[in-house]
Amino acid sequence: MANVAVEFLVENLMQLLRDNAELILGVKEAAESLLQDLNDFNAFLKQAAKCRNENDVLKELVKKIRTVVNSAEDAIDKFVIEAKLHKDKGVTRVLDLPHYKRVREVAGEIKAIRNKVREIRQNNAIGLQALQDEDLSARSVEERKPPVVEEDDVVGFDEEADTVIKRLLGGSDRLEVVPVVGMPGLGKTTLANKIFKHPTIGYEFFTRIWVYVSQSYRRRELFLNIISKFTRNTKQYHVFCEEDLADVIQEFLGKGGKYLIVLDDVWSDEAWERIKIAFPNNNKCNRILLTTRDTKVAKQCTPVPHDLKFLTEDESWILLEKKVFHKDKCPPELELSGQSIAKKCNGLPLAIVVIAGALIGKGKTSREWKQVDESVGEHLINRDQPENCNKLVQMSYDRLPYDLKACFLYCGAFPGGFQIPAWKLIRLWIAEGFIQYKGHLSLECKGEDNLNDLVNRNLVMVMERTSDGQIKTCRLHDMLHEFCRQEAMKEENLFQEIKLGSEQYFPGKRELSTYRRLCIHSSVLDFISTKPSGEHVRSFLSFSSKKVEMPSADIPTIPKGFPLLRVLDVESINFSRFSKDFYQLYHLRYVAFSSDSIKMLPKLMGELWNIQTLIINTQQRTLDIQANIWNMERLRHLHTNSSARLPVPVAPKSSSVTLVNQSLQTLSTIAPESCTEEVFARTPNLKKLGIRGKIAVLLDNKSAASLKNVKRLEYIENLKLMNDSNQTGNLRLPPAYIFPTKLRKLTLLDTWLEWKDMSILGQLEHLEVLKLKENGFTGECWESAGGFCSLLVLWIERTNLASWKASADDFPRLKHLVLICCDKLKEIPIGLADIRSFQVMELQNSTKTAAVSAREIQDKKYKQAQEGNKNIAFKVSIFPPDL
Repeated sequence: MANVAVEFLVENLMQLLRDNAELILGVKEAAESLLQDLNDFNAFLKQAAKCRNENDVLKELVKKIRTVVNSAEDAIDKFVIEAKLHKDKGVTRVLDLPHYKRVREVAGEIKAIRNKVREIRQNNAIGLQALQDEDLSARSVEERKPPVVEEDDVVGFDEEADTVIKRLLGGSDRLEVVPVVGMPGLGKTTLANKIFKHPTIGYEFFTRIWVYVSQSYRRRELFLNIISKFTRNTKQYHVFCEEDLADVIQEFLGKGGKYLIVLDDVWSDEAWERIKIAFPNNNKCNRILLTTRDTKVAKQCTPVPHDLKFLTEDESWILLEKKVFHKDKCPPELELSGQSIAKKCNGLPLAIVVIAGALIGKGKTSREWKQVDESVGEHLINRDQPENCNKLVQMSYDRLPYDLKACFLYCGAFPGGFQIPAWKLIRLWIAEGFIQYKGHLSLECKGEDNLNDLVNRNLVMVMERTSDGQIKTCRLHDMLHEFCRQEAMKEENLFQEIKLGSEQYFPGKRELSTYRRLCIHSSVLDFISTKPSGEHVRSFLSFSSKKVEMPSADIPTIPKGFPLLRVLDVESINFSRFSKDFYQLYHLRYVAFSSDSIKMLPKLMGELWNIQTLIINTQQRTLDIQANIWNMERLRHLHTNSSARLPVPVAPKSSSVTLVNQSLQTLSTIAPESCTEEVFARTPNLKKLGIRGKIAVLLDNKSAASLKNVKRLEYIENLKLMNDSNQTGNLRLPPAYIFPTKLRKLTLLDTWLEWKDMSILGQLEHLEVLKLKENGFTGECWESAGGFCSLLVLWIERTNLASWKASADDFPRLKHLVLICCDKLKEIPIGLADIRSFQVMELQNSTKTAAVSAREIQDKKYKQAQEGNKNIAFKVSIFPPDL
């Protein structure tokens, strides 16, 4: 990914020229010349990414370029810090001789790097020119493709799921284990997930917990992960020994009703023996569903495990066709090659979906499909050698467009089985420089397109979707995860995973000096206690399943050891304070951390001008932000789970120019008192806003912090209002014209508004998603009064609503209705069945009569489909099921 470093260098140099022009006169010209030299390599690097796996000479050339680019990047980055520190000394230190000596040294370094660049170009002139002459931009980036939503049914798994469900529901009152065994890629996790989400399972088992075990499991972290499903406060259990943690789990599980534990990907009988002590046998028909690739492990649990079958040739072809064409049929001229490809996959679902991803990346001509057919023949799947599937993954990876390769490999930086939040992944891609798009879309939109592309190519699995169908969380199949790790660590040096092995070994300083990104998901405090150091490290990632407390003495270790950090994602580490060294991490672009005690974001944080995403998780109800975020020109997203009080925007005394942050897109969450005209005048491009506190202040049009100030945000699409006040029952919504005109998503939580105010929200012509949570609206009767011309999703959670009258005219475009804990609602309006777009209805903890009316709506939709001779799918989910 050498040209990613080039793009970073370009960005660094531009920032250096902008912010330190008066200090870098000695290196400005040399830096600009080097920038031009490195830009000349871009076309070559993109083309080399397509074929370097097949050409050792090319591979070696890319390594040389990467080395010289990294050297240039390091020189520029270190000088930015030097220039900033010199600038902060003020006018009294103009004669800073060490600084000017450093200017001359950096100029010399840049000159030496330019000489190396010139040498590479001269020695490889023919090869470089040949590659640069090729057309490298076959993929259009201006047109956004709609995401593909996967089908719920999995080919060939319906009978398998029914069989396993019967075993889980049958048997004795004692704790029983149902193992699903099969080779890698056969679909064990897919089957287990289908069963885990099945409504009957949800009804029968009061407690359901999913645990990803894997080959490198750690029993202590696994037990703490299970405990976290019962209580958010796991801090008290961190000092417990493993046996005591098992006792705590037994106590939690023993209190409730029947439980189902899914242990996914158990590798050894030893692992099963060490884990099973946590699961009590209380004669309540409790069950454990275990997936494993080892028959020995399965038979240790029960004499008759469930052996997962391979797909038939017909099922293989159906799956391939569905994954490539989704709801469409395969063109006749491609069928022969397609069926041949499916047959060569030998009934292995993973092989089929990976090959489907490669086909999606190809054209739709018979010649191109025949080429893939021949390639599959070279890597013919052998059921006795599942590792051959890696060759198919490699083939699909090699066919990825250049900009998707780094994005895909980066997914391997997360732990195996980790459910990756889509927004986090996309913002990390942006911070790492993998999204260098210059078109009309925002970087975030381009990142969403990249993620949807990887999903459509079957390289990334969607685990959860938002109510309006966007990707919420995703993960990699374990074999794809292993491929990403190996390719990223050994071939690309994209990242390195740091972990304690059997010899209790951490890399030394010499080894760390060769790494650019570090991932450490366990033993992170042990690693930090060694005082690691690596001046070339740009990213420090830790996605541990448990929170750990950073000792006060070790807090300065990360900023001291890794002074050029761009990404610091350590939400799993709890910090009690900031160290002064932290405020010299001037290259930081992405920061995520946790703290139980930090109540204030200091002014010095505003010195970190490169930050794009800032995430603060704190146990405090309020957060006082003193940092001048209006002067942080690159800040795009500010997230905190507390109610943040923003600084009052004040222009510098030496300037009459109003400070405006053009980049800021997310403010979530802030205090109502900060919703002033002055604040929103500084955030003209805000798209997402969360407000938490005394919402009554916001709804009062006479208040200085009124909702009418939000109106001036012409790009705001997502608004969330969370009432933290005890004042309930007398809040009223302002007129519809007070709301932002482009508002698409609105969430109201604990606002206790009256149902008659819904007519105001009905006038918001662009509103697509409306979520009313924790008594967002209250009252026993709601008679819908029309409007909601664009509403697609209506979510009502916890309310005393008993009578609801509505027709299809009130919600003409509604697709998805969710009712949670509406335990007084007598029925759902039957008229909703006449909404042509209505597709999904979910009920949780409703009344029996409401469940009956939901079934009536389902029956009516079915009859409408029959009469219109249309195959319209209408899904109803009721929990607990009305049996």
